[in-house]
Amino acid sequence: MTGLDYVIVGAYLLGLLALGAVFRHQQNRKDFFLGGRSLAWPALTLSVMATQLSAISFISAPAFVGLREGGGLIWLSYELALPLAVIVMLWRLLPTLHASGVVSVYDYLERRFSRSTRLLISFVFQLSRSFATAIMIYAISLILQGTMGLTQWHSILAIGVITLIYSAMGGMKAVVYGDAIQMVLIVAGAAICLWVGLDAAGGWHNVMNNVDGNRLLAVNTQSAGLAGNDFGLLPMLFGGVVLYASYYGCDQSEAQRSLSSRSVGDLRKMLISVAFLRFPITVLYCAAGLVIGTLVLNSPELLAQIPDDAPDWMMPVFIVNYLPPGIVGLLIVAILAAAMSSLSSAINSLSAVTVEDICRLTNVTPTDTQYLRYARVAGIGWGIITLVLSFYAGDIAPTVIEAINKIGSVFYGPVLATFLVGIHFRTVSPRAANIGLGLGVLMNVLLWLTGSPLFWFWWNLVGFIVTTATAVLLSMFYPNDNQHALPSTRGLSIKHAGVLLVWCLALITLCLAIPEWLLAAR
Repeated sequence: MTGLDYVIVGAYLLGLLALGAVFRHQQNRKDFFLGGRSLAWPALTLSVMATQLSAISFISAPAFVGLREGGGLIWLSYELALPLAVIVMLWRLLPTLHASGVVSVYDYLERRFSRSTRLLISFVFQLSRSFATAIMIYAISLILQGTMGLTQWHSILAIGVITLIYSAMGGMKAVVYGDAIQMVLIVAGAAICLWVGLDAAGGWHNVMNNVDGNRLLAVNTQSAGLAGNDFGLLPMLFGGVVLYASYYGCDQSEAQRSLSSRSVGDLRKMLISVAFLRFPITVLYCAAGLVIGTLVLNSPELLAQIPDDAPDWMMPVFIVNYLPPGIVGLLIVAILAAAMSSLSSAINSLSAVTVEDICRLTNVTPTDTQYLRYARVAGIGWGIITLVLSFYAGDIAPTVIEAINKIGSVFYGPVLATFLVGIHFRTVSPRAANIGLGLGVLMNVLLWLTGSPLFWFWWNLVGFIVTTATAVLLSMFYPNDNQHALPSTRGLSIKHAGVLLVWCLALITLCLAIPEWLLAAR
């Protein structure tokens, strides 16, 4: 990197600090955690996508497509279920949570069921989110070590401390508008890499002549996911609906954006926009991976710079070798942006859940000034915990990322089922809901520990069905005494649901046709 690149990176970091200072004035908890529900839906849309399409996606998705053994465009099958999940979320789930006025989505579970239900799910969220974020920071610190020559602790501090300061000062407004800027940088960075990669590889026709044809498969219709991690279409659809609906609708780090929207109408616009925009961005990532991976595999000198069993180094090696001064700085900023987006979201959502839980446990109602002070302290505390964890993630990173994915699938189905049962089945009592939640999680744990060949994406649906069926059946023996406490709100018309369903079918059709289209370009 040149002096110009370092200047660009430094200017970006200072800009984030300035962003936090601009939005530092808040009056109460809804100002800090929900931006006073005054945030425009386009900014929220970019924020949601920036958090999900994180630094790991910017680095690992292209590496999976272009370099990893057994990888390829099958990555696109992750996106097929999202439109269906948006239907599930908008039908009753998120509009009801939005109308309830909660700051933490888990507060709804306490109102509807019991404090034990809330604390159980919020504990799982806090533990898994802080750990997953630590792994992400560690992975990005490796990238910065390779491109900027920083040591590990310098890299982690560069990501963590700046993010911690601007998110603690500016609250949700700083997080959302920071995410919006970062999303633009991420997409621009991927587009620049694709353009430069095509030029270096001799054009698209030349790439198609040299690419491994197995990497062009985007949908696996030959398997039902009953014999291992084969990314079959059925588990990616049915398991994916539950996974996405639970992540976007019941995970505080994402659902907090929905709660920050001005109205249910804005909430609907935001999620439908996400459903339509995510796929093109993922295609951009995948195209960059296919082009750059083909270039690397046919360039021994480039391949030699990538450590064995570390394909995630593909993008940083390409950036350093092929991009001119100034552009390298912009790309490093894009990587930092993606990492900081995930970290800022995690800090804000973790502090929201923690403060709300503490207030419930102690039965203390703080003043607005006290609440904001507690929120900032909790955010700083979680930021420090996450950064400390990231220093030790190197010893477990090779296996923990897979473990995190599986752990998510253990809990996503039961958690979503608990929320939906609370909204749609008013006869279900707290005891029935808690037992159903426990049995759903237990079933998935057994599938994991017994070495079941069932693809872990199916666990999402299994946990959902077991939790729902158990809770509904037990409600006959443990009836609910407060059936009309929390009315539900509908946020999706039949017309919008039909549009999303057609979009899902269009994506499946497109992915099925991709191999034939690309092979025809040879």
